[in-house]
Amino acid sequence: MKPGKLPLDFLGQLLGKLTIEDKRVVLGPRPGEDAALIDFGDRYLVAKTDPITFATDFIGWYAVQVNANDIAVMGGKPRWMMATVLLPEATTRKQVSNIFAQLDTAATQLGITLIGGHTEVSYDLPRPIVAGVMLGEVDKEKVVLTSGAKPGDILILTKGIAIEGTSILAREAAPMLRKKGVSSTTIRSAKEFLFDPGISVVKDAAVVCAVADVHAMHDPTEGGLASALLEMAQAGCVGLELDGDNVPVLPECEEFCHALKLDPIGLIASGALLAAVSPRDIEKLVDAMSREGIAVREIGRVIDVSHGVKIRTKGRLHRLPTFARDELVRHLGI
Repeated sequence: MKPGKLPLDFLGQLLGKLTIEDKRVVLGPRPGEDAALIDFGDRYLVAKTDPITFATDFIGWYAVQVNANDIAVMGGKPRWMMATVLLPEATTRKQVSNIFAQLDTAATQLGITLIGGHTEVSYDLPRPIVAGVMLGEVDKEKVVLTSGAKPGDILILTKGIAIEGTSILAREAAPMLRKKGVSSTTIRSAKEFLFDPGISVVKDAAVVCAVADVHAMHDPTEGGLASALLEMAQAGCVGLELDGDNVPVLPECEEFCHALKLDPIGLIASGALLAAVSPRDIEKLVDAMSREGIAVREIGRVIDVSHGVKIRTKGRLHRLPTFARDELVRHLGI
């Protein structure tokens, strides 16, 4: 099989065969949902695991962000984290120290406590891998599911796309980008997208939950915005109509994708929060986001499932494109 997510229909078949006998498991593994929910009396424990497998100088910091995001989009507060750190035989003590420092710094910034994990130097490993397990908590009446979108809801997107993919391309494909005419200044600027505007949506999700009647939230990661929309539609058994001309594509992302012949909508997009909210709360939400310095834009609406998932560009309505592999993975050829 090729690198990337398992096909959504195949994953659904696999998960549908699992046996869950513990009645405290309110939400178990399900395609499109970002985390599990376990009944802990007056609240739910929110549990998530996600690995970082791309080569990156900030792998420890990265692992905290992506796991915290998936707790936040459930309406929860990330609280505790464990990390499994797998290292190649050539790893130096300095590199290990850097990973631990990144984990600690990122966790502290988000109010998360590192409570354990596992470290191991592994045979025949080409690069470090960090697999995080994040635990959080949420009041029962404040849970938000990817599957909660309702016809009539407005789709909003914060910041823009694709923050994560653009930053990784700047770090991993700089020679090719320069060869295609992209300036070194633009590439240097895009490298910092990991931190500004950043790939965390913890604050974005907290603002949405505080001021709006939000029915669904999702963290567009691998497969980009397109895959996130398809997952939201399938999970909630709804249709979606995306206003392609209103999707905020970052200028650097647009330039990189044009140079490398990639589609921004299929590029890994952590840092942008996708949410389905009641139309009556849109104005209030935009005002609240503005006060927090977070850009937000209406990008579409939730419709009946019979209409499918469509995108409108330049006045024409057509099927939303699907991506068997993330555009980043396709470009890197891994």
